[in-house]
Amino acid sequence: MTLFTGWWRVDGPGAPEQAGKRPLALSSMEFDLIDHESNNVDPDALIGRPSMVFFGFTYCPDVCPTTLSDISGWLDELGEEADRLNVVFITVDPERDTVEALADYVSNFHPAIRGWTGPERELARAVGGFRASYEKVPAEGGDYTMNHTASVFLFDAEGQFVTNIDYHEPRKFALPKIRRALDFETEGST
Repeated sequence: MTLFTGWWRVDGPGAPEQAGKRPLALSSMEFDLIDHESNNVDPDALIGRPSMVFFGFTYCPDVCPTTLSDISGWLDELGEEADRLNVVFITVDPERDTVEALADYVSNFHPAIRGWTGPERELARAVGGFRASYEKVPAEGGDYTMNHTASVFLFDAEGQFVTNIDYHEPRKFALPKIRRALDFETEGST
C-alpha cells in the first residue's frame, strides 16, 4: 500500500501537474546550489560528462530510497562505465535537507551519487529548468511531505537532454537508456 500511495502522490493522479515540456539544455539553465561536501555547484558542473539527475528529499518514505537504490544497482551493473557519469540527487526540501543531512543520506547509496541542496529560490530555478515539479503537502501533526517528479533525467556530455527513466522502470529498459547517454559522449549528439 505504501508504494501505491507513493506512486499516487509522485507520478499518479495525486501528483502536482507536470510542466509538459522537455528539460532545457544544461547550458540554458541557471541555478546556484551546494553539494553534500559544501562545494558550490551549478549546471556547468554537469557538462562534460553524461549526467543522471533525480529530484527528491531525505524524509521520503519510499519513492526516493527506492529510486536511489535502483540507481545504485544500475551503477553497479555499469561497472567502470559508471565512472563516466555525473549522478546527482537534488533535494526539493531545503528546509530539512541541509548539506550535513544530504551527506549522511547519500552515504547510504552508491558512492558516485552526489547530493545537492540550496536556497528555495535556487532549487525552484533548478526544478524549472528540468521541467520537473514539486509541492509541499501538509501532513498530520504539523509535519509535511513533498510531492515531486520521480523520473530520473539523463543528459549527454554536452548537456542536451537524452531521455527519462520512469519510477520503477525495469533494469532491462533503464540500462540501455543510460548507455545511450554514455554513447552520446563518444559519438556526439545529433
